[in-house]
Amino acid sequence: MSAPGRPQGEFRSAQHEGGPVSLTRRSALIAAPALALGLVVPRRGQAQTPALRFTWWGGAARHQATLAALARFREKNPGIAVKAEYMGFNGYLERLTTQIAGRSEADLMQINWAWMAMFSKRGTGLTDLDPYRALLPLDQFDPAEIAMGRRAGKLNALPVSYSARVMLWNQSAFQRAGLPLPRNWDELFAAGPVFRQRLGPDAYPLDGELYDMVLLAQAWVQQRHGTAFLDPATPRVAMDAEAALDWVRLYRRLVNEHVATSLPLRASLGGAEKPTEQQPDWVQGRWAGNYTWDSVIGLRASTLRPGETLALGDFPTLPESKDSGMFGRPTLMYAVGRHCRQPEAAVRLAAFLLADPDAAQLLGRTRGIPSASGAMAQLEREGRIPPLERQAYEQVRAQRRAGRIVLPQPLFEHPRMQKFIREVFETVAYGKTTEADAAARLRRDGQALLQRLI
Repeated sequence: MSAPGRPQGEFRSAQHEGGPVSLTRRSALIAAPALALGLVVPRRGQAQTPALRFTWWGGAARHQATLAALARFREKNPGIAVKAEYMGFNGYLERLTTQIAGRSEADLMQINWAWMAMFSKRGTGLTDLDPYRALLPLDQFDPAEIAMGRRAGKLNALPVSYSARVMLWNQSAFQRAGLPLPRNWDELFAAGPVFRQRLGPDAYPLDGELYDMVLLAQAWVQQRHGTAFLDPATPRVAMDAEAALDWVRLYRRLVNEHVATSLPLRASLGGAEKPTEQQPDWVQGRWAGNYTWDSVIGLRASTLRPGETLALGDFPTLPESKDSGMFGRPTLMYAVGRHCRQPEAAVRLAAFLLADPDAAQLLGRTRGIPSASGAMAQLEREGRIPPLERQAYEQVRAQRRAGRIVLPQPLFEHPRMQKFIREVFETVAYGKTTEADAAARLRRDGQALLQRLI
């Protein structure tokens, strides 16, 4: 599981497909301190209005692309200066939380969708964008996506992209095992013993961090019981005793039946939270699958040895289930700070980054496949969406259009909730508690924690 509160997937997927970063630029970015400040100043002779502050996290490719986009924004809007504040993900949420508490947050902020529930519980913690609708490219967004940025009826943010969990398989490994790619839960569980028997005890159909397996087990529970752990609409634990027990049991079954790598195994190999693409067993084709964000497909494929083929699989679904249990939500959001003194200028910057053709060309997929239809169409015309990522995009879109992906409760991704869930499943992984006690704790202590968070 990634660090608590980390919006998994998108920060790791910040490749810039427009070409390699120059050695000088890459070195400068890597050598930069945790927080880098870049000031785009107004030209001489212009009024010295305060510069807009724009803050984001990411890797070197995202930083480079964003700085280039800000330079283009300045060319098109010579009266607006922008100060860039950027860093890696570690420490970003803590810093942003401190700034918001001290009323010193940036004018435009890149945030995780779930953070709106922390920063704007009643819709008033961020600037309401509705009065600035005329400046925003809202016609390029599906109404459902716009709704994802609302808190208490107020438009607090707009989505940059959308991401969901998909099944990725090393097709070559399954061929060596003499198996087709799993199409349902039964075939997934049947693959575990076959991999062990035919490819050896170190071979597994599926790898993932603890959080990956917790989400996969939750998908099965949603399909069978019709609910996730937390109710999407109201802050309460929605799983009853039977569903919570099934959640724990399904996680145990994935590990005990040799379907998925275990937490103790991953820890013994030097990193329980090490990304799959960095695991030698994945590189060599012994670990053959991954339940992960569609935004990291390129990373997972990048380290496979020559001759190995990565494929997108069907999402396992129980017959008659109305909810796929596929976990999806906006990857990133742009929000204007509540204390922004130039909200109109900040909105113009957000609109530029979301939908301007020049911005789309420069930013590419460094923040995922764009939600804005114009930016998405432009990347398609330029051939900048790899086939497998496009296939995953279509799979997720079909599930969304069918109403089979329910937007999760934002507090499910609250750092404290993430820490709590992890701790419970860690006790299960290391055999320090019974399934019944873990399920009871999830319901009892989970509800108590929710009451403290709302």
